[in-house]
Amino acid sequence: MPRVSFYTLGCKLNFAETSTLERDFLARHYEVVPFGEPADVTVINTCTVTAEAERQCRQIIRRAIRQNPNAFIIVTGCYAQLRPEEIARIEGVDVVLGAREKFHLFELIESFQKKEQTQVAVSCIDELQEFGPAFSSTERTRAFLKIQDGCDYVCSFCTIPKARGRSRSQPIEATVAQARQLAEMGFKEIVLTGVNIGLYGQEFGATLLDLLRELDRVEGIERYRISSIEPNLLTDEIIAFVAESRAFMPHFHMPLQSGDNFVLGKMRRRYRRELYAERVARIRELLPDAAIGVDVIVGFPTETPERFENTYRFLNELPISYLHVFTYSERPGTAAVEQLERMGGQPVPKPERSRRNRMLQVLSHKKRHAFYRAHQGQVRPVLWESTEKHGLMYGYTDNYIRVQRPFDPERVGQIEPVRLGDFAPDGTLVAEDPAFIPISC
Repeated sequence: MPRVSFYTLGCKLNFAETSTLERDFLARHYEVVPFGEPADVTVINTCTVTAEAERQCRQIIRRAIRQNPNAFIIVTGCYAQLRPEEIARIEGVDVVLGAREKFHLFELIESFQKKEQTQVAVSCIDELQEFGPAFSSTERTRAFLKIQDGCDYVCSFCTIPKARGRSRSQPIEATVAQARQLAEMGFKEIVLTGVNIGLYGQEFGATLLDLLRELDRVEGIERYRISSIEPNLLTDEIIAFVAESRAFMPHFHMPLQSGDNFVLGKMRRRYRRELYAERVARIRELLPDAAIGVDVIVGFPTETPERFENTYRFLNELPISYLHVFTYSERPGTAAVEQLERMGGQPVPKPERSRRNRMLQVLSHKKRHAFYRAHQGQVRPVLWESTEKHGLMYGYTDNYIRVQRPFDPERVGQIEPVRLGDFAPDGTLVAEDPAFIPISC
């Protein structure tokens, strides 16, 4: 039986697409083995969101070649789409596949036999119209379902539209069918993934809300989460629907990127901080206990110390739950880099970018701790995961609070009410029996 291994870098969308490739190999009687073990074929799905991500991709490619010098090495993903020639120059790479080609892998590769010259199959991203259905799971209880791909926005720091093309969506009927399939496979929770989910359905006259309503009716799926949605696309109607729905969790993740309006303008974002604050207030009005996550970028070229302080103060005052903090990375060909070169401006020094990142990481810890503390003593439903770590099992409440309890295999995949107890050393909350009420001394 031939053996294949996979390595995925980047976002949940990449992981979903890798899982689809895995199923394609399994259907052709390949054995999937862990990356690093002897394999006949190795597929590496890459990311290009930052220079560091690209460096990690090159490092993983060279590691795969070093560990399995006779393996047939296939590199695909966003980095492969944007800079195939860089990857092709790495000795030992056999095939480089673009965004469209990765879903036609078996049609394009005649045999997995090494040749002297690297084969490159990367079509123009402007010609990409295919969707490429995909879903994946990190463990037995939660699945990530791809509903949308590509992006029509032109944020000045971002290369993703060049790597994934224009926005396109999976039809509602096909998405609902996949959700039913996942329910039959035993999954209790689905996370909806995409590049810009709020654009869902625009090409065939549907909206994201139309899809959410249909998914809410799928029997067997007890939880849905929206992975991320732009604040200007998160409508009052979507928030109100989540507040009243059967299965959509009180959890939103909205990218902010900067809390300074001047920087937002230079980033070409389609909202200003006032709209973002209004969206947060609307969520809090209808879903007081909701988790609200925020993406933010530090060190963008026009982010002076004063403008960074505007971002810090804005985030500090917002009733949010946690942050995902990213350090700005110059991406060749983006408007931000071209503008800086044209104007002769100075980038934010990298040590200062790191300092700002650390400041917001500390703020994120403070926000998450306060959010958890505000819910201690409440009884909330938890979906228990299959992973065991040091005799403990973990799960998330409906509003995305991480909790732990002693491992019990009978609870895996079950949703049960627990009382949120004390903080554990790792920052999670200890789950207690809902009937247990501590007696003070």
